[in-house]
Amino acid sequence: MTMTATRPDIKTFDSFSYKRPDIDALQTDFDALLHAFETAGSADEQAQHFARLNDLRKQFSSMYSLCLIRHTTDTRDLFYEAENTYFDAALPAYEALNDRFYRALLSAPFRSDLEKKYGMHLFVLAELALKTFQPAILQDLQEENTLSTEYTKLKAKAQIEFDGKSYNLSSFVPVEQSDDRAVRRRAAAAKWDFYEKNADTVETLFDNMVRARHRIARALGYDNFVAVGYARMRRSDYTPDMVANFRKQVRELIVPLASDLYERQRTHLGLDQLCYYDEDYKFPSGNPKPIGTPEAIVANAGRMYHELAPETDAFFRHMLDACLMDLVNRDGKATGGYCTYMQTFEAPFIFSNFNGTSGDIDVLTHEAGHAFQVWSSRHFEFDEYHWPTSDAAEIHSMSMEFFTWPWMPLFFGPDTDKYYFMHLSNAIKFLPYGVAVDEFQHIIYENPDLTPSERNAVWRNLEKTYLPHRNYDGNTFLENGGFWQKQNHIFNSPFYYIDYTLAQICAFQFWKKDHENHTAAWADYLRLCQAGGSHSFLDLVRLANLRAPFEDGCVASVIGEIRKYLDGVDDSKF
Repeated sequence: MTMTATRPDIKTFDSFSYKRPDIDALQTDFDALLHAFETAGSADEQAQHFARLNDLRKQFSSMYSLCLIRHTTDTRDLFYEAENTYFDAALPAYEALNDRFYRALLSAPFRSDLEKKYGMHLFVLAELALKTFQPAILQDLQEENTLSTEYTKLKAKAQIEFDGKSYNLSSFVPVEQSDDRAVRRRAAAAKWDFYEKNADTVETLFDNMVRARHRIARALGYDNFVAVGYARMRRSDYTPDMVANFRKQVRELIVPLASDLYERQRTHLGLDQLCYYDEDYKFPSGNPKPIGTPEAIVANAGRMYHELAPETDAFFRHMLDACLMDLVNRDGKATGGYCTYMQTFEAPFIFSNFNGTSGDIDVLTHEAGHAFQVWSSRHFEFDEYHWPTSDAAEIHSMSMEFFTWPWMPLFFGPDTDKYYFMHLSNAIKFLPYGVAVDEFQHIIYENPDLTPSERNAVWRNLEKTYLPHRNYDGNTFLENGGFWQKQNHIFNSPFYYIDYTLAQICAFQFWKKDHENHTAAWADYLRLCQAGGSHSFLDLVRLANLRAPFEDGCVASVIGEIRKYLDGVDDSKF
């Protein structure tokens, strides 16, 4: 679906001018301003140079985001493929400039004044950033970027032949959710046949990634990549041990609930065994599907955000007027969904792949949560505060999925109750998988010399712990541990995935609060969005009047309410 302009006075995405940043010229200008910053005679003078340095950074990051969008919306566009390749090489050099800036910031003679002006968290983020870069790792960073791009392109170009038709990975999802179980089984086999045929390529890519990341860690003075991964994610107030304890709570409290939900699903589907190709087929009558065309869905989303709050109304109208969404799947388009931000244009952008399933609504509300947050915090003058760390950022997206529940009849009509049950139960079922992905990465990077087959065995063992219900019905590739190879984040965003699970627990709290007092819940959410990235994860959680997921009793407090809700639904009628 191509967005079309609705107001002639608004600058639209298609008119955003792209110009490749000249990294050499940027370095020259950066050097001059950094010297001026370091030799400034007052805090006010340093602040002026800080603003000019930010202008340089803003221009570079905006062009990178613009290139990313245009490349992922059409990976076959040769111009933006070349530009993306340029950024794969240029980003480490840009990171080197930021590294020098952070060092200057931390040693600034007027640091105390700058801390008062910008807040302490900027300096915490600077200290974390310095743990992730040295000029000696430039080549390894470039290799890491290139390998990540290769994985994305491989999946974007996938073609699955099935019953005389050709599909990409996104358009194939409705076939995988067919009402006909035999079709689901054959569809699953066809999709995983693609991964099996490409397993040598994928495993080699990942093996090279692990080795490059391990070299980076060793060059930075760490035993392995885990500490680097945490610093890259800018985690300042919790540790791997705290995350391990959270995973333990998921094993003890959520895995049993998820297993109960899978058993309910098996019973209502009338199956002797629930197999892996049945998991996404929730009800005998079929999964709820959104009503209407993509254009109708977007129109109803406009109504929804108009009625939710004045702030969301202004935000979504701008997204429409400036054509800042690309929502529908097509060949050559990268898989998945994301939101990014172009600071120069003060423009969030939502990318997704509508395919006619309920996931179209999930991804729209999820990415709109990200976009609304960055729109709400665009008043900050530097990028570090536009976004919070991803653990907090996912609270905005996942909670927006729940705040929009009252408008789901617009999208699902008589199947709305079915959607509610599926949406909430899916959120529970996701948590064990999410922490399994996280534990997998800890094991892999703590043991970088594992062979591909040993890595697959690690994943299969984790499945048996966190997904004990899973039955691969004799699929050898999956029985041997190949499922993880489809997960983009493992390749492109190491150690990101736990953030979804932490945020999900926070989003459950907003779901509960919204049912109790919408006005108070929305006020807390809006305050969280407006704070952007100006505080750490746990400080933002406190700011929103939420309990930290690591806190004893937090998981139990929300899971009890959710179990009560789900137990009160007669899903057999669906």
